[in-house]
Amino acid sequence: MTQMFNAPIPGQSLTSEPKNYPWENPPEFVNAEEALLFHMDKLKEPGKVKAVGGLLTLGLDVVTMTEGILRNGVAEGRHSVDVSMLIGPIIHEYIVGVAEAAGIDYNEGLDEEDVDTDQIKYLVRSREAEKILKEIEAGGDIDLSDMESDMPEGMDMQEDLADVTQEEPEEMAVEEEKMMGLMSRGTV
Repeated sequence: MTQMFNAPIPGQSLTSEPKNYPWENPPEFVNAEEALLFHMDKLKEPGKVKAVGGLLTLGLDVVTMTEGILRNGVAEGRHSVDVSMLIGPIIHEYIVGVAEAAGIDYNEGLDEEDVDTDQIKYLVRSREAEKILKEIEAGGDIDLSDMESDMPEGMDMQEDLADVTQEEPEEMAVEEEKMMGLMSRGTV
């Protein structure tokens, strides 16, 4: 029961003194190069090199470690999130280099297996189909050259499209009439 009352009250953060925390103040380094040099100097310290090696050996991936280092820099007021995004890839590669130089078996954290290529292909095809439908509705010329290159042999997109555009079902015409309101009527 006491746990419920330990939660912050909505708006409580607005009642504290402004600029009370390091991240609420201007960052120490606004230049990405300066922030990168700061982090590189920290990572070159012998204790930090041991810690990086130990964490990689325990199974922490490089992406998570890099994000942690950069979030800590933002929390301490060293640099902004924008600078973190700029220097992140360089710090990532530095940590990979340290791991390889030390002969540590590491997980980079960039699992390419997680990328579902079928899902990406489906999304691309969906967007192409939407574009074609809009061209059909507009009555303009339809460009199917991108889709024809991926079609299996023996299928002709132009013939299939001609069949579809010539046969307009009566239901679609009725549907269009229902959608027309007083304001959508043409003027003479």
